[in-house]
Amino acid sequence: MSTATEWLESLGLAGYAQIFAENGIDYAVLCDLTDQDLKGLGVLLGHRRKMLRAIAQLEASAVAIPPVAAAVVPHDDADRRQLTILFCDLVGSTALSAQLDPEDMRKILGAYHRCCADVITRAGGFVAKYMGDGVLAYFGYPRAHEVDPERAVRAGLTLVESIDRLDVGINASLRVRIGIATGIVVVGDLTGEGEARERGVVGETPNLAARLQTLADAGAVVISASTQRLTGGLFDYRDMGLATVKGIGEAVQVWQVLGPGRVESRFEALHAASLMPIVGRDEEVELLLRRWQRAKGGEGQVVLLSGEPGIGKSRLTAALDERLQSEPHTRLRYFCVHRHEDSAFYPFISQLERAAGLRRNDTAAHRLDKLEAVLALAADNLSQDVPLLAALLSIPTERRYPTLDLAPQKLKEKTLGAVIAQIKGLATRQPLLIVFEDAHWADPSSLEALDRLVGSSCLCC
Repeated sequence: MSTATEWLESLGLAGYAQIFAENGIDYAVLCDLTDQDLKGLGVLLGHRRKMLRAIAQLEASAVAIPPVAAAVVPHDDADRRQLTILFCDLVGSTALSAQLDPEDMRKILGAYHRCCADVITRAGGFVAKYMGDGVLAYFGYPRAHEVDPERAVRAGLTLVESIDRLDVGINASLRVRIGIATGIVVVGDLTGEGEARERGVVGETPNLAARLQTLADAGAVVISASTQRLTGGLFDYRDMGLATVKGIGEAVQVWQVLGPGRVESRFEALHAASLMPIVGRDEEVELLLRRWQRAKGGEGQVVLLSGEPGIGKSRLTAALDERLQSEPHTRLRYFCVHRHEDSAFYPFISQLERAAGLRRNDTAAHRLDKLEAVLALAADNLSQDVPLLAALLSIPTERRYPTLDLAPQKLKEKTLGAVIAQIKGLATRQPLLIVFEDAHWADPSSLEALDRLVGSSCLCC
């Protein structure tokens, strides 16, 4: 659509084309028209409302449509790369726009777009285009990350929850449906003219993501087989079987993402089904086993595994786990995550939640019972540690313990002490193996706790 006449025809109001032409109204100024302008042109009230709703949709699209057909201009920076593409659609927006004043609908779409942009950007994605009630985002452009498919899926799950909670001043919540696909595309060409020029993405993946979105129910995230393969056990899925998708010759495998998976380690989640025998690492494994023997003898040991991504650090720790399976010992695993670099004590919180078996539908009292049970494995007197660690996990103490009334710095110090006391308490009962993964993503509070633990051990190189 490139002229005001075509726009009017699409609304079934072509009778006003002559009036628009006589007053110099072309496609470029449609978004500037007000109700008073249209009334001055002699547009009937019902037709004015119809035009204003359509104008609100044009304004919300955030993509200027040029008065000439878009052209594709080759660009020297165009290159092939793998992208994960997310397409988000607002469910029921057409019916909603028919019920609301255009200005109110415009505000709702604006709030929806801002929420999408915030979630996608924080997840490391790039908002490529707003298309009325649709949002197109790239993960892997302009910057690529090893975990782009995971970031896209987590962003999709967060969008479903965030949009549902969005307060837009109506008596109903907004719902979205999301499609995500991963594949090779050519990115970098310039498409469009003037203000509409943008970096284009050419390939099957954008079309697949958009089509997958149409297969999703309201509040659901649907992904391609390639995205599911790359995220592995990081999430729980529902197999939706094969689906015929318009524009793609063969039927495609489709999955619905139900939520985060329950596998502790990212390495296990991504490699559980394809873990190969470890080769050429005998010397490193023997070193770890020697340090373990010293630790069992009461001489604490610390070993740092560092190196470039993909060289086998996680596989090496998995090999150590395999060798120790028949030995009595306690194992603590802490996982640092890039999206929680600013969340204080995140690795320790998530470990306690896993160890206690906390579930979302647990009552506050049940969560506190579970926390007490897991902390009792390391300490006989829980009166000091439980209130601190319950506060860390946002669990109300249900009047079982005195309310904490501490200054922030004092609370942090006591929480650090409780965390370390729990770990040392476990070590007094039987040999303790601690694995602290992806420390480069640790938050400052967790690093401080780790430093104190290391400082209380006998260091080795």
